[in-house]
Amino acid sequence: MLSENLRDVEKRIEEACKRSNRDPKEVTLIAVSKTKPVEMLQEVYDAGARNFGENKVQEIMDKYDHLPQDIHWHMIGHLQRNKVKYIVDKVQMIHSVDSLRLAETIDKEAKKKNVTVPILIEVNVAEEDSKFGLSLEEVTALAEEISKLSNVRVCGLMTVAPFVEDPEENREVFRSLKKLSVDIAAKNINNVTMSVLSMGMTNDFEVAVEEGATMVRVGTAIFGARDYSRKD
Repeated sequence: MLSENLRDVEKRIEEACKRSNRDPKEVTLIAVSKTKPVEMLQEVYDAGARNFGENKVQEIMDKYDHLPQDIHWHMIGHLQRNKVKYIVDKVQMIHSVDSLRLAETIDKEAKKKNVTVPILIEVNVAEEDSKFGLSLEEVTALAEEISKLSNVRVCGLMTVAPFVEDPEENREVFRSLKKLSVDIAAKNINNVTMSVLSMGMTNDFEVAVEEGATMVRVGTAIFGARDYSRKD
């Protein structure tokens, strides 16, 4: 069943790419596996997925050694600075950088492990009180500050759009993030690229793809509803 779910999401991404004259190879599907057991991740891996997203450092740590080593782990949830040291050499990308202090901590811990960490700046496009991230106006200045760090590389932007019944309501959110990425790219800031736009989740990823997403973070449509009562 999970493999069928994965195929279905991949097909929907392809169709969204067709509608917007994009190459499906430009879009990376991240299977959001938070709260899901290792067995389910293995099943989705066996069906072809290689990019998995987690919200919590502890879950990455718990799953890392129990799954194939060619998995690309993505930290997509809010990251506390005291947890950075555990994952800097384990994740493909950190999607949720929302302050210079966090970026500096990632840089410091990355130096210790002799790695360079690709990061995305998290943008709260809709300016929801319940969400982390910067306003659109704050992003360029932060990118310029982070660009001075040697072991962190700004690769683009990420947003968590509002949860809406009609995904069309989020089209303007995605469009705004894309426009900002183009504006920042035009500044040619050293050590900053805007090659990644991480936006779109189960309820709106097709609209996000149509508006330029290069990564979509899909959990429920692949794994089913989450069980937040799990304690392990």
